[in-house]
Amino acid sequence: MSASDEHLSHGFADGDESCLTEAYRRWGALVFTVAARRLGDAEEAKDVTQQVFVGAWRGRGGFDPRRGSLKTWIMGITHKKLVDALTVRSRRIRDVQAVASASSDAAQKETPASESVVDYVVLMDELERLPKGQQTVLRLAFFEDLTQAQIAERTGLPLGTVKTHTRRGLMRLKHRLEVDGGTPG
Repeated sequence: MSASDEHLSHGFADGDESCLTEAYRRWGALVFTVAARRLGDAEEAKDVTQQVFVGAWRGRGGFDPRRGSLKTWIMGITHKKLVDALTVRSRRIRDVQAVASASSDAAQKETPASESVVDYVVLMDELERLPKGQQTVLRLAFFEDLTQAQIAERTGLPLGTVKTHTRRGLMRLKHRLEVDGGTPG
């Protein structure tokens, strides 16, 4: 380890904010590139990159420069944050699939057209019961087929807020449809 790297590592561990800035300058692009390749989404990779450096700074008390390099430690945090992001993504996909399945189950049954209309009305009623933010995000996702990044851009909401509204809205719809069995409450 060079003297410069050693100074950076010890300064980072001691809470020197200039060392955080230098660590980000040196390895921010690497963290972003790894995240973007693994996630396939630049916006999500930006979020993960930010989470890595915030997490590293907050957890700097657990970094021991004698045990390894700061770069290796940061890349370890990157791996953990990527696993977390992929877990959240798969949970979100399961939620979307569950809501889609619940609504398509009713549509797939051989029922008179009037029951399909009833299912649609029930789904719209449940959607209208959601908080305004969740409603807006889900309407843009369902009816305009926008991605979360596109919704964030259109609404001006932070991407994390869009993701939270999506997840909470879907969970609430899923719960209401399961509880009510697809009938108005």
